[in-house]
Amino acid sequence: MTKNWIKRLSLFLIVVFTFLSASSLLVSDAAASSPDPTVSSRSVLKASSPYRSLKLYPGGMPFGVKFITEGVLIIGFTDVQTASGTVNPAKAAGLRCNDVIVQLNGNKLSGSAELSEIVERSAGKPLSLVYTRGGQEHTATLTPVFSQTEGRYTTGIYVRDSGAGIGTVTFILPKTNAFAGLGHGICDGQTGELIPMERGSVVNVTISGVVRGLAGTPGEVKGYFSSGKTGTLLGNTECGVFGVFACPPDKLPSEPLSVGLRNEVKEGKAYIYCTLDSNTVQQYEIEISDIHRESTSNKCFTVKVTDPALIDKTGGIIQGMSGSPIIQNGKLVGAVTHVLINDPTTGYGIFIENMLNQMGDLAS
Repeated sequence: MTKNWIKRLSLFLIVVFTFLSASSLLVSDAAASSPDPTVSSRSVLKASSPYRSLKLYPGGMPFGVKFITEGVLIIGFTDVQTASGTVNPAKAAGLRCNDVIVQLNGNKLSGSAELSEIVERSAGKPLSLVYTRGGQEHTATLTPVFSQTEGRYTTGIYVRDSGAGIGTVTFILPKTNAFAGLGHGICDGQTGELIPMERGSVVNVTISGVVRGLAGTPGEVKGYFSSGKTGTLLGNTECGVFGVFACPPDKLPSEPLSVGLRNEVKEGKAYIYCTLDSNTVQQYEIEISDIHRESTSNKCFTVKVTDPALIDKTGGIIQGMSGSPIIQNGKLVGAVTHVLINDPTTGYGIFIENMLNQMGDLAS
């Protein structure tokens, strides 16, 4: 596979993160494109200088997350059948998908159950709400209506307030046990938007099986939560999720490694660490190509799986491998983030600097 071949084809890619929640979160899809340069390489390299002396434990082990959203996220609409016809109160109030309702009648909204309770008690009286859209706060008046089919007052929206899933740890800071994983954010499967997260817990995971990926059909790592809380989730960004472990994982794949800066990443051989059904971290060979050193996104270079053992077992990159650390020339240079749905051996990786930049004070 050549760089030009990847650039010419219009393929689809998926975010490699497996959701297991009963809340029906799904893996989010995005159209494949070239990595997204947003700032000059000179400014990026200058920002990366604090990491030259930093050493990190590489990850590769799975972790589970359980999280509560900030307010309730609107994920869809449904028309309501009333005595006078079909209406949608939420649309009439100007609400849209991806809006986050944070206050109702002047009080902070804790979740979907509270929203339903207040709406049902309203008896059709108007409700004053505060919601966020694109980082800006707005107000609206929402008037519930009585649904003849449901026999209760409703507003015509579907919302989400929690979720859970499995990903891969990318690295751990030795002194603080702060960690990063996934290499991309946790997004809503229906809207594709980053989920506004209020708080979350980290739990251990046992891998129970692997579904092999095929062209057009992504594979996945299957597993289950195997313990209580082992850490706290503190952030959900486009470049990964971040938190702190109460204690470091029992088995780390190596001693702390130096950070490989973006200008040190080379085209050619590298390795990833990930955990499959053996429940131990294993090393597999990959090839790095098509490097965009100026990119601050989560698609900075192309990753192609070349290890026969990994291809035989998984077909390449599968859901649940998001965050698998990439090691080149003895340094931690990045993480796996996406897979091309038409070619499971190929996907994208993120520079480790981009993940560290998003961590803020946790990275120091």
